[in-house]
Amino acid sequence: MSIHPIVELDADALSRAIHARQVSCREVMQAYLTQIERFNPQVNALVSLRPPEELLAEADACDRLLDKGQSRGWMHGMPQAIKDLAATAGLRTTMGSPLFAEQVPQQDAISVARVRNAGAIIIGKTNVPEFGLGSQTYNSVFGTTTNAYDPTRVAGGSSGGAAVALALRMLPVADGSDMMGSLRNPAAFNNVFGFRPSLGRVPHGPAPEVFVQQLATEGPMGRTVTDVARLLGTQAGYDPRVPLSLTQDPEIFHQSLAQDFNGIRLGWLGDYNGYLPMDPGVMSLCESALPDFEALGCKVEACQPDFSMERLWQTWLVHRHWLVQGSLGALYADPHKREQLKPEARWEVEGGLRLTAADVYQASVSRSDWYRALNALFERYDFLLLPTAQVFPFEAQTPWPRVVGEQGMDTYHRWMEVVIGPTLAGLPTMNVPVGFNPAGLPMGLQIIGPAQADRAVLQLAYAHEQLTQWVKRQPPGCLQLV
Repeated sequence: MSIHPIVELDADALSRAIHARQVSCREVMQAYLTQIERFNPQVNALVSLRPPEELLAEADACDRLLDKGQSRGWMHGMPQAIKDLAATAGLRTTMGSPLFAEQVPQQDAISVARVRNAGAIIIGKTNVPEFGLGSQTYNSVFGTTTNAYDPTRVAGGSSGGAAVALALRMLPVADGSDMMGSLRNPAAFNNVFGFRPSLGRVPHGPAPEVFVQQLATEGPMGRTVTDVARLLGTQAGYDPRVPLSLTQDPEIFHQSLAQDFNGIRLGWLGDYNGYLPMDPGVMSLCESALPDFEALGCKVEACQPDFSMERLWQTWLVHRHWLVQGSLGALYADPHKREQLKPEARWEVEGGLRLTAADVYQASVSRSDWYRALNALFERYDFLLLPTAQVFPFEAQTPWPRVVGEQGMDTYHRWMEVVIGPTLAGLPTMNVPVGFNPAGLPMGLQIIGPAQADRAVLQLAYAHEQLTQWVKRQPPGCLQLV
C-alpha cells in the first residue's frame, strides 16, 4: 500500500491544491487520518486525537465554504496538531504531566487561535516531555515518542511529537515552542526545519506573567522553509495582551524568500574552540556542510565570541531555575503534587528556591553582556553558524546522555548546551538539515541572525534548502518501504 500523494505535498502546495479545488478538504483529512493510523503507532507522536467522524464533519464544512467561494485563510481545511504545552479550547492539554492529564482549557493560546482563524482543523496534540523539560520526549501520561528514522532512538524535544509527525507526513506543517532548543533539536533529529523566532516575534500566552518570561517562544516547523515562513506569518504579529510582542507586519513572511547571498559573510562557531564536548561525527558532518554555503557565494570563516562559555552556562542555569520555579513552584509547594513531578522538574524548582534577587540581577547583566558579545561578531559577520546538537539521536529508553564525547554531563540538559546561546540573546535561529551519519541518523546546523532579522535567516535557510534538498533526498526509511 503506497502513501497517498496528498500527504507528500508540502503545506504551501497543499493549500494551493485545496483552494484550486484539485482536492477536497474531506480527501485531505482522510488521507492524513490513514497516514496517522499507519505510522503513529510506531512512534507515538500524536496524542489526544479527536474522533475521525468529527474531523471529517469539519472537513465537509470547509468544503461547503469553498463551494460558496469562501476561505478562512491559507490553512483552510488543513489538519493541524498542536504541541501539548499550548492551550487548546475544548481539547485536552496535559503538558505531559499526570497533574494535568484531564485538563481541558476554556480558551486557545494566542498562536493556536491564529492557526484556527487561518482555517486549520485541530485534530489533536503532539507529544512532549513533562512540562517541556528536556530534549527527550517521554512522559507518564502518553509514553515515549521515538525517532522517524529509527524507532529505537529518541525524537528529541520538547517539540518531539511535532518533528516526528512532520517527518512521517502525518502533518503538513507543525507548531512548536523553544526554550532550550525545543524547535531546533527535534528538527535536527528528524531531518526537518525548525525556527526559533526573535524575542517577541510570536506572542506567548495569554499567561499570568507577560514581562520577564523571556526564554521560551512558540514558533514554526516544516518540511520546507517556505512552509516554516508561512506558518510564522500566521503565528507572528503584535497582541496587546503581550506588551513586548513585535509590531512588524507578519505579511513579510508570506513573500518570496529568494535572495542572492554572494559575498555574504558567515562566522562558524563550531564547538566554541573545544569547549563543547561532541559525539564522534557531529562536528565533521556539520563542517562538511560549510562548502554548501560557499557554493551559494558566502564567505565562511571560523570565529569566536569574546565571552566565557562557562559563565554563559551559569547564566543559563540561573534564568532557567528562576523561571521554572516561577511556573511550577505552587505545584512543588504541595507535597502530594510534588511527588508527581519528575525529578528534573523538582531539581529546577529547588534551584530556583535557592536564588537571591542579586543572583537573578547579575545573571541578567551576564545575559546582556553575552548579547553584546554576539553583536560585536555581527559587526563582521552577517550570520553565525553552529551545530544544532552535540549528539546524534540516542537510545529511546535513555532519559538523557550521561556522557558526551567522553565528558560526563552534570545535569539532565547539559548535553544540549549548544543551543543556549541564541536563546539567551533572543536571536532568530533556524535548524537546517545537513545530512546523516553512517548509521543513517540525521543532524542539523543552526543559522543565527542578528536581532529581529527573522526573514533574513529564513532567506539563507531557503537558499541552502534549494541547493541541498535533504528532506526530499532522504525521507524516513519506513516511507520508502511502503
